[in-house]
Amino acid sequence: MKCPGQDTQYWNEDAIYEVKCPECQAMVEFYKDDTTRKCHHCQHRFVNPKMDFGCATYCQFAEQCLGTLPEEFVMQQDNLLKDKVAVEMKRYFKNDFKSIGFAMKVANLAERIGRATEGANLAAVLCSAYLLNIGQRLAEQTGSTSKKDLEREGPAVASEILHRLRANEELISQVCNIVGKAMPPAADDNDIAHRIVNDAYQVARLDLELKNGKVTSADFEKRLESIFSEKGREEATAVFAAVAS
Repeated sequence: MKCPGQDTQYWNEDAIYEVKCPECQAMVEFYKDDTTRKCHHCQHRFVNPKMDFGCATYCQFAEQCLGTLPEEFVMQQDNLLKDKVAVEMKRYFKNDFKSIGFAMKVANLAERIGRATEGANLAAVLCSAYLLNIGQRLAEQTGSTSKKDLEREGPAVASEILHRLRANEELISQVCNIVGKAMPPAADDNDIAHRIVNDAYQVARLDLELKNGKVTSADFEKRLESIFSEKGREEATAVFAAVAS
C-alpha cells in the first residue's frame, strides 16, 4: 500500500505550489512530495518548507519512502523525538501526576535555559529532563527511592524507552549518562546538557520546596551555588521572588 500522503490520487489543487528560494528569492515550483528542489536561478537546493516530515521520525521505511532525507531534517529529527519521549514518560508514571508534573516543570525550565545557552543540544537536554527521575517506579519496587537508587535504575529505563523510539545511539548514550549522574554535577563536569538539566532540576526543586515553606533566604543563597548558568540563576531568583512576595 502506498502512503496516502504521497499517493497522487489523494492530491488536490494545493499539491503543486511555488516557494521563494531562501538565497535569491526566485520562485521555485514544488510538488507536495518533493523533499528538496534546486533553484534554477542560483542552483541552491533547499528543503520543501510545506512538507510534513513527522512520520519520518519513527517510520523505519522513511528513507526508502522519501529518498535521501535532507540534512536539515536529519538535524531536526532528535528535537522532534522529545515529544514522543514526553508521552512515554507520562505512560510510564501512569496516574502519578506528581511525578509527571515535576518532570514537565523540569523540561519546561530546561528548554528555556537551553535556548539561552550557546552550544546546547536541546534534544539531549529535553530528553534527559523528561527522563531524569524515570527510575522512580523501579526503585519503589525495591523498597527505596533514594537519590542513589534513582541514579542507578534510571539509565536502564531511559535506554529502553529511547531504543524503542529508535533514537540514535549517541543521543541514547548522552541521555543515559545524564540520567545516571549526580545532581549537581561535579565542578569539572563540562557537559553543557548535564549542567542545563541540573539547573532546571534545581530550580524546579526550589520552587516545590519554597511552596512547602522549606527554604529560607539564607538557604536560597546557598542553593544558588549549585546552579551554573546565568539564565538558571535568573529563573531561580524569579521563583524565589514570586513565592516570597
